[in-house]
Amino acid sequence: MADPLRPLDPSLFDYWCAQHLLNRAGFGGTPSQVRALANMGLSKAVDSVVNYEAIEADPVQTDLFDKDIMQPRSRSARLAIQRARERGDEAALAEARRRRQERQRADRAQFGELRRWWLRRMIETPRPLEEKMTLFWHGHFATGYRAIEDSYHMLMQNELFRRHAVGNFSLLVHGIIRDPAMLRYLNNDQNRKEKPNENLARELMELFTLGEGNEYTEDDIKHGARALTGYTFEDDSFVNLSSRRYRRLHDDGLKRILRAIGHFDGDDFVRIILSRPSCSRFICWKLYRFFVNDLPGEPNESARAVIIDLAKLFRRSKYELKPVLRTLFASEHFFEPANTASLIKSPIQLIVQAIRSLQTPARNIGVLLRSADRMGQSLFLPPSVKGWEGGRSWINTSTLFIRQNLLFYLLTGHRPDRHGWQTHGEPFDAVHLIDHLRTSNGRVNTREAVTYLLWFNFGREPDRTRVDTLRKAVRDQGDRLDNDALIRLLTLITASPEYQLC
Repeated sequence: MADPLRPLDPSLFDYWCAQHLLNRAGFGGTPSQVRALANMGLSKAVDSVVNYEAIEADPVQTDLFDKDIMQPRSRSARLAIQRARERGDEAALAEARRRRQERQRADRAQFGELRRWWLRRMIETPRPLEEKMTLFWHGHFATGYRAIEDSYHMLMQNELFRRHAVGNFSLLVHGIIRDPAMLRYLNNDQNRKEKPNENLARELMELFTLGEGNEYTEDDIKHGARALTGYTFEDDSFVNLSSRRYRRLHDDGLKRILRAIGHFDGDDFVRIILSRPSCSRFICWKLYRFFVNDLPGEPNESARAVIIDLAKLFRRSKYELKPVLRTLFASEHFFEPANTASLIKSPIQLIVQAIRSLQTPARNIGVLLRSADRMGQSLFLPPSVKGWEGGRSWINTSTLFIRQNLLFYLLTGHRPDRHGWQTHGEPFDAVHLIDHLRTSNGRVNTREAVTYLLWFNFGREPDRTRVDTLRKAVRDQGDRLDNDALIRLLTLITASPEYQLC
């Protein structure tokens, strides 16, 4: 078999290859951004996407959010509540409940702002792969706010994903077993030697590293849970492993995990897991489905060969992600016709890519988030620890209707549930999308423009019938391509089933 990860012939890296790279390794780009990437050539283009640290971006300002809203009660406050219970002082207990409910309301309000903040960041970032990978890890190490009820801990986890977005997977896994949001979500804050809790150990192997049924047994889970006893947090910080509290909660007895025997702790548990070949294969399979082709069922022979070779590279690179992503994004396989326009856009991809590539106004971030919720993807609220199923699960008659209405809203400012006078008034200038097609006399060939807009929005060459149909629609409207005509044309294009693909 030929090299599954053979690099693309650099002479074949054209405008449409550059767009494919921007769509998959980020959230799309404008025509001018696509041209700029194409002009770099394959190697420099991939480097510019993957080595995004060279691009200046706003740091995450955690001080924008209040870390003390859900601060745990002080010792004196706990004693006061205990004394009130002993005395039967209902008034004092009611006051304590009222103050906690106030904090919970304040935290829910901050959680809403956190969701708006991240969506804005994805729309505006000059480093799209950073946010795309942060979104990937959020779906992989899925954690939901409702079980945690601490918006600052969700922010901390989000920043953990961003910090290791294309870094070292080993460091990320060691970080996740120290992450307050994950420890709370999977109840490891209740994991102690007298009563081990298996939730984190089970999901660590089953969903986060090895894949369901790969190599581990129920006994491995039980011993892994013992290794993770005492891994908890205090306020916003992971517990000190040399502290008295940890030593009191941790089971230091002999454990047997994946045939290794020793007095293991949580970090040893992670190290043993990462030594298994199935770990690199599982993560590379997840990356393949996210970036290349969301194949239902088992991967085909071609995909399997790519995943196996990526996994070998992943292990050789000591779990560094950059070499894997760079090799994948530069490969001939990544650009094969079967792998272009083959992924169904997630709701977040649909929203962010439309705004970034068409340059529509973002309009109202709250409306966009509610639309994403209704389409099945709520930021910081995945449906379960398995994250979002993705793929074909994104599309049904209800979500397709919402998707079409959302694009109409971005293009025109009109919402189907509002009166005409309640239109979001910020105008959208669509003319920039075809400016590069103008001849020296300022004219644009309408067939050429229709063909380009279809290809640009569908991610692959359109068939002649579709071009003819839309060309006729333009001709019936006076054969003009002014801003109003372009918006009408884009409304038809974005309502097409092909627009749902990336």
